[in-house]
Parts: sequence; C-alpha cells; structure tokens
Amino acid sequence: MPNFVFAYHGGKMPETPEEGAQVMAEWNSWFGGMGDNVVDPGNPVGLSKTVSDKGVEDNGGANPLSGYSIVSAASIEDAVEVAKGCPMVVHGHGTVEVAEVHVM
Repeated sequence: MPNFVFAYHGGKMPETPEEGAQVMAEWNSWFGGMGDNVVDPGNPVGLSKTVSDKGVEDNGGANPLSGYSIVSAASIEDAVEVAKGCPMVVHGHGTVEVAEVHVM
C-alpha cells in the first residue's frame, strides 16, 4: 500500500493540563483506530519559514504547517476518509492536507 503524508494546518495549544490530556486521548484513539497503517505518527512542528526565490517569509506563509504524520492507505481516497477523523478536523480547529509519497 502507498504511504501518504498528512500535513496538519491550524490547531491550538491546550489551555489547561486537563484539556491537554483530553486532546492527547483523542489523537491516541484516532491513531489506534488506524492500527498498523500508522507508519510514523509524526509530531507537531514549531516556527516555520518559507524559502523562495523572493526571499524568506516567517511563520510559514498564509497557512503554516503545524505537524505531520505518515499513514499507509490503499488509495488517496481512503487516506482522505481517514483524515476526516483527525481531531483537529472533527472539532473545526484545522485542516489536513493529504499527499501520496512517491518512492524514487
């Protein structure tokens, strides 16, 4: 099965330890439901910079990356269906960009 990058955009940091525990439980449940299809659960990312021929833009531009995962799925359509269950998407706090990894 091909692998797909789930690029997370948006989200927010939990405001309390209790909220943090709830958020982690939701992510762990989502990943647990994918089982062995989680190739790399990834991590959140920090400050990003966008590099182009015009220079360097701080904070990743208009829609900065907030994290990533690598997931195996039969097709991009299947990967998209899985991405719809992402806690950020479910709660309206962000989006997931799905792209197939091409092995070279």
